[in-house]
Amino acid sequence: YMCNMKLIDFVLGFALQYRIGQLYMISKHSHEQSDRGEGVEVVQNEPYEDPNHGNGQLTEKRVYLNKLPSWARAVVPKIFYVTEKAWNYYPYTITGKECGRNDYCFCSFLPKFSIHIETKYEDNKGSNDSIFDKEAKDLEREVCFIDIASDEIPERYYKESEDPKYFKSQKTGRGQLKEGWRETHQPIMCSYKLVTVKFEVWGLQTRVEQFVHKVVRDILLIGHRQAFAWVDEWYGEYMTMDEVREFERATQEATNKKIGIFPPAISISNISMPSSTRSAPSSAPSTPLSTDAPDFLTVPKDRPRKKSAPETLTLPDPSK
Repeated sequence: YMCNMKLIDFVLGFALQYRIGQLYMISKHSHEQSDRGEGVEVVQNEPYEDPNHGNGQLTEKRVYLNKLPSWARAVVPKIFYVTEKAWNYYPYTITGKECGRNDYCFCSFLPKFSIHIETKYEDNKGSNDSIFDKEAKDLEREVCFIDIASDEIPERYYKESEDPKYFKSQKTGRGQLKEGWRETHQPIMCSYKLVTVKFEVWGLQTRVEQFVHKVVRDILLIGHRQAFAWVDEWYGEYMTMDEVREFERATQEATNKKIGIFPPAISISNISMPSSTRSAPSSAPSTPLSTDAPDFLTVPKDRPRKKSAPETLTLPDPSK
């Protein structure tokens, strides 16, 4: 059975300095969206050096799923998680472990299911149409632009304080983004993501691939709206790279305890970088999975959608 992979280019513009804000957002967002028995367990997070990309960070996470749609529950066991591995060489990132030339296997139950994300960051407004031509030049792709200010999100995740249309930063004075903000605001960092979903199961392939792309899009949109709305927590002198790494470590430890799952006694320090001819720098928000799918990973039913972000929990002040 030959499987045609589905590829989508996500183009996401984002104001402000991105790198620290992204790391802060991923840690805090994962903590908020995790609960006992479901969510994102961090197995490993350590420095990594690659001969082509240089110094970076290797992370391994398990996303436990329990809130899958009904059609998926029929074929998936109750104990279900996906392993996500990411190599972050900012401004270039690879998420997903390659097991062969075109195989990315990291699902506890479905070995023929994979997600692979490549991310590149550039200082522009989404104008580079050929950024992934080397990686997927001859493959059919769909391009999806994401606007953190105007795109709709599931209503259950809406919070006015995290709506870029209403939020205004006390530290930077930026905020209350209006239609067309990408043409008037500076600086802007654009996150380009090449998302490949592969599911080699006859009869479910199209539905699963569409479902996963929808989930990835919602996670990117919600997470980056939060990163913008949380800017006063991480921007400027308030948080250095060393400080955000310490915040990341403490938050991941708290999240693992919250889920109630502890890292297995394994080491992945000798795992080699996925064999790939792709090159450039790296960094990107995590991709889904756990025992019963976390609520933030489920595709919303046909309910109203509003424009903004998820509810938040209060974390310890990283400066204390």
